[in-house]
Amino acid sequence: MNTAPDRQQDRALSLLKQRGIVRLSELNAEGITAATVSRMTEKGALLRLGRGLYQLPGSSLDINHSLAEAAKLVPKGVVCMVTALAFHELTDTIPSRVWMAIGPKDRRPRASGLPFQFVRFREAMLKSGVDEHLIEGVSVRIYNPAKTVVDLFRYRQSAGTRYQKSPGLNLALEGLREALRQRKATPSDIARYATEGGVWKVVQPYLDAMTANA
Repeated sequence: MNTAPDRQQDRALSLLKQRGIVRLSELNAEGITAATVSRMTEKGALLRLGRGLYQLPGSSLDINHSLAEAAKLVPKGVVCMVTALAFHELTDTIPSRVWMAIGPKDRRPRASGLPFQFVRFREAMLKSGVDEHLIEGVSVRIYNPAKTVVDLFRYRQSAGTRYQKSPGLNLALEGLREALRQRKATPSDIARYATEGGVWKVVQPYLDAMTANA
């Protein structure tokens, strides 16, 4: 007959097999104590990815593993900007950080081993253009290609507090060109998000030029 710790370990392993990556709070919600998690980690039955974040050892990692980890650390956030552009294969740039959009009043997570670059979007912009992708069993919220390109135009400036980490205009143009070329976004989609984001007058000349001979 299994003891209580053994039953907790079985539940923990089952939960990890189902969800891929779990937070300590998720384990606790299933009746698995922090002490059990600590013992399992010490024995090598669990792999600690970062503060309060766990995975089964030996799990095959998706190329987008960091996005699954980010989604667990910032459940209300949305992968955006350079990271979203790379996810959609619209740039050769490899982001050194996970770009994540959060709400105006959302708290940033505590320091973890995963490098983040946060941008704050007003609620309407935060909720617009979000798709969900399953990565390593984790549902990850990522902006679609058209919304991603428009957001890069919105943050194209290089000066000022809001834009001090801006990727700049060149990446926005690369994303626009590739999104159209690969047919991952239509001109009408881009126009709609640009109008919604208040940058249509900025985007229109570039969009017109790139679609003139289409």
